[in-house]
Amino acid sequence: MIKITPLTDWILREIESKYKDDVCLLLGHVVRELGRDSDEVGFGYYIPATSRSNALARTFIINGIGYDLFPVSWERAEQIADIRRENPGIIDAIILYARNDDDRQRFLSLQARLRANLQNPHYMYNRALDKLNTAMEIMRETFFEEDFCLARENAGYICGNLADAVAYFNQQYFKNARADQIVELRSMENIPAGFIELYERIVHTKEADEQKRLCYEMIVSTRAFLAAHDKNAIRRISEPDFSELAFWYQELCYTWRRVYYWCDANNPVNAYMWACMLQKETDEVAAEFGIEDADMLSAFDADNLQAFRKRAEDVERNIVETIETHGVEIESYASVDEFIEKNR
Repeated sequence: MIKITPLTDWILREIESKYKDDVCLLLGHVVRELGRDSDEVGFGYYIPATSRSNALARTFIINGIGYDLFPVSWERAEQIADIRRENPGIIDAIILYARNDDDRQRFLSLQARLRANLQNPHYMYNRALDKLNTAMEIMRETFFEEDFCLARENAGYICGNLADAVAYFNQQYFKNARADQIVELRSMENIPAGFIELYERIVHTKEADEQKRLCYEMIVSTRAFLAAHDKNAIRRISEPDFSELAFWYQELCYTWRRVYYWCDANNPVNAYMWACMLQKETDEVAAEFGIEDADMLSAFDADNLQAFRKRAEDVERNIVETIETHGVEIESYASVDEFIEKNR
């Protein structure tokens, strides 16, 4: 039998006497006060059934301690179960009040869904990438931030998102939100090299530029770690469909033609901008179809466009040979007349 706090008991009586049909669920958790744990269950949040329950939401202070009773919609709860929103304790939540058994079972199914997602390495790997991308977006803003207060704030969010990425990779989440992350990270089986040291140095540094540099290193380290442990690599074990690569080449071959044209015209800006677009596209198919020699831009030299042109030709030839080696014919015609003749 669970032991609830007097304040939670008061909220339960409020719901049962005034909002019985307006609240689907009231969720609680074991109280964890600063410096000590308690075996009592306190309120956390509620899931509304009607807008009338908005009147139940409130914040207040008792003896210097702030309390927040807030609503979480079913839609948000589902996003949390899919690890696409911050987790306000769904997996460990205790149902204190249920309007009916359907609401109770719906929440229990969300808890089961969250547990199943945590057990899925491919799914959690993709959620880790989401967190990495968020950290990279914050880093882009931080590079240009001159206000040290805001830069420090951003650094904290970078650390938090990268720590979440590492936890998700390990199919875990931080049980105490932002508290004791270092302790939990130390217990995880797989973390990037130097990750904890970087985390602590970011917190301790007194220089804005140094903090930005450390955040950048932390992102680079985490990104390399996730790339080296690609949980989606299993998808590429089976033989890919090289006819798809042929379709891609038939669409992109004109971009090579553009690059060659601007190289011959000795226009480095236009050649570079089209080459960047082409490299991005090529990187994606190279990863999917196992093409190792696809680097063009490392050879770009604005003062020697013909050398770069030759490198682009080599990569194009490599892709064509890959397609043909796998028995796929590129749909190519010498003239419009030939095309019409063969497509009657």
